[in-house]
Amino acid sequence: MSDPLRTILTERLGCRYPIVQTAMGWIATPPLVIATSEAGAFGFLAAAVMTPAEVREAIAAVRAGTTRRFGVNFHSFQPGASEIVDIIVENADQVRAVSFGRGPDAKMIARFRDAGILTMPTVGAVKHAQKMAQLGVDIITVQGGEGGGHTGSVPTTVLLPQVLDAVKVPVVAAGGFADGRGLAAALAFGAAGIAMGTRFLMTRESAPPDQVKARYVAASTDDITVSTRVDGIPQRMIRNHALDRIERSSDIGLWRRAIESGLQMKRQTGASFAELLRAAQGMTSHGGLTLPQAMMAAAAPMLIQRAVVDGDAENGLMATGVVAGRLGDLPSVAELVESIMAEARARIAALVPQGENV
Repeated sequence: MSDPLRTILTERLGCRYPIVQTAMGWIATPPLVIATSEAGAFGFLAAAVMTPAEVREAIAAVRAGTTRRFGVNFHSFQPGASEIVDIIVENADQVRAVSFGRGPDAKMIARFRDAGILTMPTVGAVKHAQKMAQLGVDIITVQGGEGGGHTGSVPTTVLLPQVLDAVKVPVVAAGGFADGRGLAAALAFGAAGIAMGTRFLMTRESAPPDQVKARYVAASTDDITVSTRVDGIPQRMIRNHALDRIERSSDIGLWRRAIESGLQMKRQTGASFAELLRAAQGMTSHGGLTLPQAMMAAAAPMLIQRAVVDGDAENGLMATGVVAGRLGDLPSVAELVESIMAEARARIAALVPQGENV
């Protein structure tokens, strides 16, 4: 008898369960990745907000905490990206996959393939999924409009079947998933599994301070909104003082904050002005952003860091999926994964007439 919860995703990634923990900046740190991997799901380390030295240290920390395979997320336009790729390839014996939202190109994808590392981009539109498939990626994560942070307008229930019909590679469903019912539904659509960010953020092992997690627990769906004022493209956030201030800001005020945050990023990463400019220009040419949007996109992580690292839930930004509005607990990762699997099996069993096998 085949197990419906053993999919091509678990086969390729080498995990027990078709559940992916997404790479949220400053949240998907080694403790969360280790807990996810040990629980049988597949964890991604958030390296897109790290320097090369920090990436090397974080990968070593994950390796020290688990023998299971895991993934690394990065952006090909971040300062030090080429060195980060080298570090990932050096750890190909345990780094099984890379995820990304912008880039890389076919040459970089081929380099990962030659190293035995799977490429697993996240997309929010059918045309982007088709482009990634043409570039030769191995798995595509499709995030519907319910997702947190940068998000599109097409709901998962519409976008997911569109992408499944448009590409031949395995597809992972993201945007609005938090439990076993969602996993069963995604598999019924034809996805190979689910990817979750907000639900893993709302666990005991995730990095944000307790007072910030408490804001996520307390948030209702009415407290969650999509703003285009952060960097010019839609982002879903929890309403707070910082977001309200940005919403009221003039264009000049937004530019001022972008420049201030850019200087903060320069101090934190050690990148030169030329490197930051090249990163912004790369985002404009490959990420579909104007230069002002790219500069503000580079600034936004500093505001997110203020909340999820410094613990300032009023003056930092808190990205979230709309699903946070129905979540009210902070389980351990192991408890979460086991509950998802148990509920998924129960829902699948309920759909199968008695006496029939799946």
